[in-house]
Amino acid sequence: RTPSRTDLRIGDDELRRSIEPNQLRLMDERGIDLTVFSPRASFMAHHIGDLHTSSEWAALCNELCFRVSELYPERFAPAAMLPQSPGVDPVTCVPELVRCVEEYGAVAVNLNPDPSGGHWTAPPLTDRSWYPIYEKLVEYDVPAMVHVSTSVNPAFHTTGAHYLNADTTVFMQLVQGDLFADFPTLRLIIPHGGGAVPYHWGRFRGLAMALGRPPLEEHVLGNVFFDTCVYHQPGIDLLFDVIPTRNILFASEMIGAVRDIDPRTGRHFDDTRRYAEAAGLPAEELTGVFERNARTVYPRLDALLTKQGR
Repeated sequence: RTPSRTDLRIGDDELRRSIEPNQLRLMDERGIDLTVFSPRASFMAHHIGDLHTSSEWAALCNELCFRVSELYPERFAPAAMLPQSPGVDPVTCVPELVRCVEEYGAVAVNLNPDPSGGHWTAPPLTDRSWYPIYEKLVEYDVPAMVHVSTSVNPAFHTTGAHYLNADTTVFMQLVQGDLFADFPTLRLIIPHGGGAVPYHWGRFRGLAMALGRPPLEEHVLGNVFFDTCVYHQPGIDLLFDVIPTRNILFASEMIGAVRDIDPRTGRHFDDTRRYAEAAGLPAEELTGVFERNARTVYPRLDALLTKQGR
């Protein structure tokens, strides 16, 4: 059954009971000041129903994230999902994007490169069908987190395969194309440390040469950023060693795909702050990863924090 915004019956007290013992508790325990709060990626579920279903579901989820940001304005900044649907022109997402930025103050959006749920029926992100979304993102100076949703393809586990496959796939799409020649100020964040990208940086450099593309530093790193959702120290160390730290933003899926405690360390796998602090970065670069880079990539977040005196 298609969800309806008129059926929403979640009160503020229910939101507080959901947030305070979960995200907010862990943020306090781990010393995280603020979360860019978007609808949960795996529950965007763009493969379910039609455009009307996706539109209602996106509106519901975006409203709830906005309400959380209103209840805790110094701890959460709203981000939005888009009402994507398999086979539907991406231009249909523009009205919800506009609404969330203008009415909710969304500082970012999630962009799903595979609304089909693991069957990859959509054209690559460099295809011109995506351009109306990019045009609006550039107009509002809002970045997009490129993040798939649930996999319904039994060949791809959602968080163990589909997410990381998508990160790697999207990066290669950007290497193959010339998207940033058309949108030089567009900013895209690839999560989970970029999937396989840092580990295979030499492969991507070589492929860029074979395709006649400029060096990756010129071709994509002016517009593409990676996060720290990498859940062991050697992985974070590799990320920081390969990718310029100006292109890395602190993040933890919290509460996300990996929730257990690592028996080798006695700490949660997704407590990423401790990995970043142990990586041996100079203090100035670590400050960039923890705060300054995000304020640069998310200008509306920087404006929000500045307005709050932070």
